[in-house]
Amino acid sequence: MFESLLVANRGEIARRVIRSARALGIRTVAVHSSVDAELPFVAEADDRVELTGPPAQAYRDARQLLDVARKTSAAAVHPGYGFLSEDAGFARAVSEAGLAWIGPSAEAISAMGDKVAARETVAAAGVPVAPGSACAVSTEDAAVAEAGRVGLPVMLKAAAGGGGMGMAIATDAASVRAEYAKVSAFADRLFGDSRLFVERYFPRVRHVEVQILGLADGRVVALGERECSVQRRHQKVAEESPSPAVDPDLRRRMEQAAVRAAATVDYRNAGTVEFLLDRDTGEFFFLEMNTRLQVEHPVTELRYGVDLVASQLRIADGAEPGFDVDATAPTGHAIELRVNAEDPKRFLPGPGPVTGWVEPTGEGVRVDAGYAAGTTVTPFYDSLLAKLVVHGSDREQALERARLAVAGFTVTGPKCNLPFHAELLENPEFVSGQYDTGLIARMRT
Repeated sequence: MFESLLVANRGEIARRVIRSARALGIRTVAVHSSVDAELPFVAEADDRVELTGPPAQAYRDARQLLDVARKTSAAAVHPGYGFLSEDAGFARAVSEAGLAWIGPSAEAISAMGDKVAARETVAAAGVPVAPGSACAVSTEDAAVAEAGRVGLPVMLKAAAGGGGMGMAIATDAASVRAEYAKVSAFADRLFGDSRLFVERYFPRVRHVEVQILGLADGRVVALGERECSVQRRHQKVAEESPSPAVDPDLRRRMEQAAVRAAATVDYRNAGTVEFLLDRDTGEFFFLEMNTRLQVEHPVTELRYGVDLVASQLRIADGAEPGFDVDATAPTGHAIELRVNAEDPKRFLPGPGPVTGWVEPTGEGVRVDAGYAAGTTVTPFYDSLLAKLVVHGSDREQALERARLAVAGFTVTGPKCNLPFHAELLENPEFVSGQYDTGLIARMRT
């Protein structure tokens, strides 16, 4: 195993990677922006380097990150999620510098990064895709024409987007034109690519994803599904596994489709294949592939009793993942709640100093936190404070443990969405398991 690792990220995921690396005897190097110097992940690393430049751009500065890796003699780079984690150019530069990239190849990242090309690739392998445009559209007129062919309502999506960003619903030709202009401009700013594609919009749909691992020996294995339908503005807020909507036969078919999708790009390391599940018909369609570790990976870790970060490190070193992929089976039910620094009603960010922080404890409770009392939530990054994850013998026990854990979690100072999670866990629709991506919108009407 390589001896040292640069953690090219921040907050709770940097802390998470450092924990697993330390358990494997790997020296860790943390990088941090000027405003993150007091966060826990910085102190917990073996070495630390402050990045120069504006805080909002520091973790995206590939050249500076590689320079730090060289100066600190890091042998590998873990990108976490977000920032440069799905940047094929950065992955390629890391490999060309003679360092181990903790993730799939640059070619796999590139192939799945273009959502139009990814649809074509997986469809050719027999993976079901939602009705949509066969190629990217680059004008309003083309978008209107494709929407008419696909059938309204449609979703306009950034071809280079992902993570729920760069998309909008259009219900008629006029709204196609209006949303095209907005989404295209947003995509150009955020992804450097203004191209969009058109996809059928399903109003009653669930968002279900499958965790996969591409092993060093070339095999791809699936580690069950996660339900991710609790969303605001297409961004996930809570996840659970197993999905209340997935029976054994559907699970088998979704896992097979996920493995086929990953195999089309000779996938190695951890990744997630996301699907839309139509509540009315039971059909599922490929949405996208995230070529990185997901925020919600602890849900799978608790059910399978594995360490996915350690598996990432092992696979990147050409080793086995650290557990028997043929004998490891899931147990019980797990739920993750994203604790964000945002208003629990309108979900608007509310940064500020953290004056109080008390984490819940108890059987089956896990907290992956990026902050602590005495730190400050700044406006430069995602609002995620921590991930509260619970595991129970069944969904009923997991829900009860989640309620107790939310009640025992105290964050004072910045705005916090813990009251929303308390509300969610008592919501009849969520408790029944019969919900979809429109749940939060219905809770707020």
